[in-house]
Amino acid sequence: MKNLHIIEHPLIKSKITQIRRKETATKMFKELVSEISSLMCYEITRDLEVEEIEIETPVQKTIGYHIKGDDLVLVPILRAGLGMIEGIQNLIPNAKTGHIGVYRDHDTLQPVEYLCKLPLLMENRNVIVLDPMLATGGSAVKAIDILKEHNVKSIRLACLVGCPEGVEFLHKHHPDVAIYLAAMDEKLNENGYIVPGLGDAGDRLFGTQ
Repeated sequence: MKNLHIIEHPLIKSKITQIRRKETATKMFKELVSEISSLMCYEITRDLEVEEIEIETPVQKTIGYHIKGDDLVLVPILRAGLGMIEGIQNLIPNAKTGHIGVYRDHDTLQPVEYLCKLPLLMENRNVIVLDPMLATGGSAVKAIDILKEHNVKSIRLACLVGCPEGVEFLHKHHPDVAIYLAAMDEKLNENGYIVPGLGDAGDRLFGTQ
């Protein structure tokens, strides 16, 4: 599928296996989510713009490169997306951070926005939306709808684990958005959980039920 990128790397595969284990404790789960996000960042940002700058080494002056990090905004979908922030910010400390909160209405089953806090002047910014799971795709589509209302420059979606149903739903609504996954799983079950998945990422990150 166009714009779908599954990042297959031995380190990522190993760490994904660890977060899938039901016995992995909260502390380790948080650390692994951050580490996987950091490893994924290399591919997600491969085509970011850089600008030339002159620097001086201990030997002589030369031309180096500077990432236009000020143009980049990380937007976690609350709450599970918060677990992916640190791993990427460690590599791109100048990136701004916004937050979008979405919940599913129990009657309509439709995603509802309850929070949107974004940096100013979003029009010229590249955005990476963060959510560990791409399950039904409803929350991701809603978050991207909100961002497009702010006329952002580009949007990428980064998830640790996805499934065909979520990928197809998002691609149907936003075919221009690049999707980056660390793993593509089999399907959704009758309760809307990814199979084999890793359970509820938010609960496992924050030790809740």
